[in-house]
Formats: sequence, C-alpha cells, structure tokens
Amino acid sequence: MSIRRVVPDIRARSIDESRDFYADLGFVEVMNQGWVMTMASPTNPTAQVTFMGDDATAPVHPDMSVEVDDVDAVYEAMVARGATIVHPLQDEEWGVRRFFVRDPDGRIVNVLGHRTT
Repeated sequence: MSIRRVVPDIRARSIDESRDFYADLGFVEVMNQGWVMTMASPTNPTAQVTFMGDDATAPVHPDMSVEVDDVDAVYEAMVARGATIVHPLQDEEWGVRRFFVRDPDGRIVNVLGHRTT
C-alpha cells in the first residue's frame, strides 16, 4: 500500500471566501464540486487543502483525507484491526472510491482512491 497524498479537510462557512483567501496565499483551485473544493500549490501539486460544506454522501465531516493506491486493501486492514468505519466503502459519482474511519483519538479520516475505470 502506498500513500499518494494527505490533505487537511477544513469545514468552510463559505467556500468562495476560503477560495479567495487561500488564492491570495498562492494556492490555485484544482477541484470544485460546489460542496467541496480543493486548492493546491501551483509549484507542488500535492501540497493541498480541502474546504467542505456538508458532505454530499457522508453523515460526518472528515478531519483529513488520505489518498492511497489501494483503498480496498486499506479498508480490509482497518476492518481487520477492528477500527470503527463511520462511512462505508463505496464508489462516489465524482470518481473516487472511499470510506471514513475513526482514528484512536476520534478524528475522522477519509481514505480514498481515484477510480481508473
């Protein structure tokens, strides 16, 4: 299993205001679904921050996202260790396969992989 990137997920009161503020820090918008937006460094594209309103399909707001190369293997590892899955493994309409898991300190981690098909 390989980690591709780790991104903080920040609950945003206004995604537009967050975009404008972080653009002034040098970030550029790289994804925007209306309820979730990711901004990245133009010179280091894996340096990212995500802003979220209410999640489109999950009942809770994640604290961070971890993109992995094999989300199914990570899911199986979390289930085997008895971790609390708070959002089931599923394919999302925006091209990712993901699940949410609670870490030992109660933080919610969105574990995802981009679908290739």
